[in-house]
Amino acid sequence: MQHLLLNNGVRIPVLGFGVFQIPDHLECERVVQQALAVGYRLIDTAQAYDNEEAVGRAIKSSGVPRADIFLTSKVWVSNSGEQAAMASIEESLRKLDTDYLDLMLIHQPFGDYYGTYRALERALKEGKCRAIGVSNFFADRLVDLCNFFEVKPQVNQMETHVFQQQVTLRPYLDKYKVQLQSWGPLAEGKNDFFNQPVLKKIGAKHHKNVAQVALRFLVQSGIVAIPKSSSRAHMEQNIDIFDFELTPAEIELIRNLDTRRSLFCNHHDPKFVEALTALKLS
Repeated sequence: MQHLLLNNGVRIPVLGFGVFQIPDHLECERVVQQALAVGYRLIDTAQAYDNEEAVGRAIKSSGVPRADIFLTSKVWVSNSGEQAAMASIEESLRKLDTDYLDLMLIHQPFGDYYGTYRALERALKEGKCRAIGVSNFFADRLVDLCNFFEVKPQVNQMETHVFQQQVTLRPYLDKYKVQLQSWGPLAEGKNDFFNQPVLKKIGAKHHKNVAQVALRFLVQSGIVAIPKSSSRAHMEQNIDIFDFELTPAEIELIRNLDTRRSLFCNHHDPKFVEALTALKLS
C-alpha cells in the first residue's frame, strides 16, 4: 500500500475502506474483517454511522496489529462545542476499544465547530489522536479555521469523484497543506457511473474495470480514497490499482467528466442544513 505524508508528518494510506450506511453491527463487523484480510489498512467510521463498536470488534479479532491500522472517526454536529466534543471523542475511543485514533474529523461545518476544533487540538496534544481535520468544509470555512488556529487541519474529507473533482477547493487545500480525502469515490453508482464510456474505454486498455480506473485517477491525483463494498470480490478489485498508471491524456479525458456539482447534497441549502442539525445521536 502506498502512503502520503500529512502536514504533521503522519503517514496515511492512499486507499482505505469506509463503513458509511452499514449500521447493522454484524454486517459491519464482517465487512471490516474482510477488508483487513484483503489488505486495507485505513478504516473510516464516524459517530453518526452507529457502528464504531462493530469496527472496534472487527479490528480486535482481525489479527492485524493496531499499530498497522489507520483508524478514523468523526465528531457529529450534536456533539459540537469543546466540552461535548471532548466527551464524544472519549466515547468514540471506548466504543472502538482503542487508546487513540489516527485521525479525528469534524463531520460537518455546523454547530460550534470552533469549540469542536479546540477539542480536537486538545486530543491531539494529549495523544488521543495522531492527526485531526474536517469533513465537508468548503473553501471559505476551511480558510477560516486555517487562519484562526495554531494547528492546521491535516485532512479535509469531501465528496470527490470523477463527476465532482473539487477544483475550486483544491488550490486552498494546497495553500494550507491540507490533504484531500474522498468520500463517495465511486459516486455511489450515480450518473450511470459503472457504464461511463470514457472510464470503460480507458479500463479496457489497462484490463481494469470502471471502479479501478476511477480510484486510480484519484490516487494518481494525490487524493486519499475510501471506497465501500460489502462484497469481498469488489474489495479485492478496488485495492488492485497499483499495477498500472494512467497516461496524461487519459487523466485529461477524466478531468473533462467533472460537472463541479454534488450528486448528493447541497451544504448551502438551508433545508439540508436544518435536516442535518436536527439529527441527534442516541
